[in-house]
Amino acid sequence: MRRITRSSRRPIGRSSSIRTTFFILSFVATCRLLQPTPTWMTYPSSLRASPTSGGFQHYLDIALDLASLEPSEVLATMEQIDPFQTKAFDILLSQKETTLKRTLTIDEIKDIFPCPRLDERITLPDARVDQKAKDFRNGKHGTFLFFQHLRKAGGTNFCSLAENNLPEKAQPAYYCMPDREWKEKKGAGRLHSWSNEEITTRMSKQGFRIAGNEWEYFDPSRHFDLPAVFATSFRKPIDRALSQFRFECIEDRGCIIKDVHKWWEKRVDLWNVYTKTFADPPGGARNQFNGTEQRREMMATAIDTLSKFHIVLSMEWLAYAAPQVRSILGFNDVSALTTRVRPHINQAKRDDRQEHNSLGSASIKKASWDPKEYLDAAQYKKMSEDLALDEILTEVARRMFLERLVCNDLGGGVAI
Repeated sequence: MRRITRSSRRPIGRSSSIRTTFFILSFVATCRLLQPTPTWMTYPSSLRASPTSGGFQHYLDIALDLASLEPSEVLATMEQIDPFQTKAFDILLSQKETTLKRTLTIDEIKDIFPCPRLDERITLPDARVDQKAKDFRNGKHGTFLFFQHLRKAGGTNFCSLAENNLPEKAQPAYYCMPDREWKEKKGAGRLHSWSNEEITTRMSKQGFRIAGNEWEYFDPSRHFDLPAVFATSFRKPIDRALSQFRFECIEDRGCIIKDVHKWWEKRVDLWNVYTKTFADPPGGARNQFNGTEQRREMMATAIDTLSKFHIVLSMEWLAYAAPQVRSILGFNDVSALTTRVRPHINQAKRDDRQEHNSLGSASIKKASWDPKEYLDAAQYKKMSEDLALDEILTEVARRMFLERLVCNDLGGGVAI
């Protein structure tokens, strides 16, 4: 079990100025790691790169310092510094895709984001359990794919990906959620409500090889003990939130509130939902991490949890996920990564001509509402600040994805 160290620096308090914050985090983000990984930090021996390699702790410290700030300072600092080097990449990627009118090759991506040296890689030391991925690829009985489905963040695409590669009998009938058929407890995609023993027994008995957990949090204290390979997909937080409002409310799928202001005030459960999903905090959905230390603790747990997921995707960059999907999961049909999959689309058809993603991230942007255009300035600011911790976690996830895309060694874009 990875033990998280804490920075010896005092957390940046709410009285700190943006200028001071900018200086400190700029320094941290641009310096290379000078200290070796502490010898008491434990990792499975098969995953340990070397005593001094790996930038996980470096980026964790940056994330925790960011989490210590007030939401408005988080957003301003990340915009100014781009500490995970993902925002600049996203802009350049979209520009090149639009200019070339196609997705980029891996070599072209490496021109924008070269593989970092070992001590600058957030994915090292690699905390994933490689044997679980191998067991899944080899079809070992009882193993399955645990997909933490973040709503409106590419989950339906991922389910279609699994359906294209798994035998029909290995697929739950309802959107990759096996518990829809487990009658004792109502609902679907609620795996937190089931014990590991119940999940393992039922998955094995029914022969299912994928389990989607959409409506409940991931429990890092026990879910990693399941005989599973773990995957998830992120999306820019405010884009995801607006997409959910559009899907559920504007397009009349169970929501009757048409005013995004009123809807957001009622959906406190969606504030920093990514962080809550991977930290599984006491108090559940309404926990808003009001204290500095609490925000740091929840962020540390969420990042540690995410680092153990075998595949961490970014919806905006799904078109580039094929190497990881093939190598980690053993899936050969990756067409779903570039095909727009829209659940319940017959209830509200869209004519945006984006059924096939030929432009990568640029295509995702064309098919989505632009929050800056749809929301007024005050609402955009409020929703962004209510999702400030998720902004941090999303950029962590995106850097993980990028490193594994462009690095071919030590758990990069090859089988671990």
